[in-house]
Amino acid sequence: MIIKTRKTSDVRSSEITPEHFFQQRRSIIKAAMASIAAWQLPAHALVEPQGNLPAIPNLKDSGIGGGLSPTEYKHVTSYNNFYEFGTGKDDPKKNSGAFKSRPWTISVEGECDAPGEIGIEDIFKLIDQEERVYRFRCVEAWAMVVPWAGFSLATLLKRFKPNSKAKYVVFETLVDKEMMPGTRRKILDWPYQEGLRIDEAMHPLSMLVTGVYGKELPAQNGAPLRLMVPWKYGFKSIKSIVKIKFVEKQPATTWETMAADEYGFYANVNPMVDHPRWTQAFHRNIGEGLFASRDETLMFNGYSDEVADLYRGMDLTKFY
Repeated sequence: MIIKTRKTSDVRSSEITPEHFFQQRRSIIKAAMASIAAWQLPAHALVEPQGNLPAIPNLKDSGIGGGLSPTEYKHVTSYNNFYEFGTGKDDPKKNSGAFKSRPWTISVEGECDAPGEIGIEDIFKLIDQEERVYRFRCVEAWAMVVPWAGFSLATLLKRFKPNSKAKYVVFETLVDKEMMPGTRRKILDWPYQEGLRIDEAMHPLSMLVTGVYGKELPAQNGAPLRLMVPWKYGFKSIKSIVKIKFVEKQPATTWETMAADEYGFYANVNPMVDHPRWTQAFHRNIGEGLFASRDETLMFNGYSDEVADLYRGMDLTKFY
């Protein structure tokens, strides 16, 4: 399914975003449209050398992010936050050699009419005709542009028929002390848990990722299946998912529980709300070195037109 961007009906980007961010958004869109034709490439043209990971068949281009230049594969796969493998940025790559993503089963439960389990191979069959490349900018204090391969999260969620009580969706990461050495220490309260409101989860830009650069995900990037919510900070995009649960009340997520003054439930990219230890109005791009110039961070990471109406009427300095 090609993601079709929809416009905000009642809230314009300029009403939520400072004017200079709004104008920058327009410039990016124009650049993307001018460049998008050059990105209509077959999957193999997106691939950099990456060992023996299988290529994803029948991969199509979504057109999303066509004007963005992807970060080099070596940076995408060596600068990672994945505490199950260690707290250093290079620990996930160094410490994930024993990780196995097969067999893999995801259980789905809670407020839904068809709870159950689904294996990763059945997921691949489910989305064979839908899987596409999306180039999303991932923003923290540092940023990168990643050509993810994936499909709409809603496609999987609808299979389990969430009912009217399903107001939120909770995700859990695998905990395995043999394969994931970071879980042998009480770094976090395992398992890692994240959540979205149901309308956020069903939004067409919320996706499940199965690959990067045209091939299946390496362990350090969240194999075999991870979340990607491009208008939120990176920690919301939970990796190596083994459980999904539909719930009625807002769940307690891992980083919100560990440090509520630093990490909120919503985690929307917002240049007007600083992290207590650094500004979030600017970011630097990974791969450009320590002296990289700072770029202005866009409200909702540049997706205001698509997602601003989800938060209409909310105080985004309170619900951060």
